[in-house]
Amino acid sequence: MKRRRTSALSVSAAALAVVAAPLLTGCSTDAHPGAAAVVGGERISVATVQAEVETVRDAQRAQPQGDQLVSSTPGLTRDTVEFLVYAQVLEHAAREAGVEVTRRDVQTARAQTEQSIGGPDALAQAALMPQGGTPMAGDEQIDRMLRIQLLFQGLGQELGVAPDAGGVQQLAAYLAETADEVGVEVNPRYGEWDAEGVVLADAPAPWLNAGGADEQEQPVTLDG
Repeated sequence: MKRRRTSALSVSAAALAVVAAPLLTGCSTDAHPGAAAVVGGERISVATVQAEVETVRDAQRAQPQGDQLVSSTPGLTRDTVEFLVYAQVLEHAAREAGVEVTRRDVQTARAQTEQSIGGPDALAQAALMPQGGTPMAGDEQIDRMLRIQLLFQGLGQELGVAPDAGGVQQLAAYLAETADEVGVEVNPRYGEWDAEGVVLADAPAPWLNAGGADEQEQPVTLDG
């Protein structure tokens, strides 16, 4: 398909929630020590996941309602893995379809979002709230979320799907096919991809830690 640039779209505060659940297929393997997941041969390291989670936790704890924010997101680590996998699959799908989102597109979307909800501080506050999606903190994470929003919308436009529930299902099927083509492997410590239910399901045993401790409680040696 012809490469194109998506137009800057107005993104409301509600758009900080993930546009669609990570509708992916995949498998689990123990062939990649130190990785939380592998998408298209590219590793998402456990250290990366831990750093992402800690950035959010630090921001949540700094809020007056910090304890409530932390307790309301007990599955943050798992959700973060899920989002990072989803983001990489979407990047692959958008690239194949010729959809491009520039840095300027993201900056425009951010300015529009800040204006619509009351400024940068309001955006930062909204990003920390679960709202059905993965909480985000800091400029890098918020900008990445906005980029993913724009890529998803741009992919829908490029494929000519309607902006409704049916269109979302079509995009979900397209992303599932992309995930199958590029290959998705998830460390079962965080769950495993249920191809039929297209969700991150519980896994019976950890991948990297034979003792069964949570990834944030025991250091993991990254190989390769």
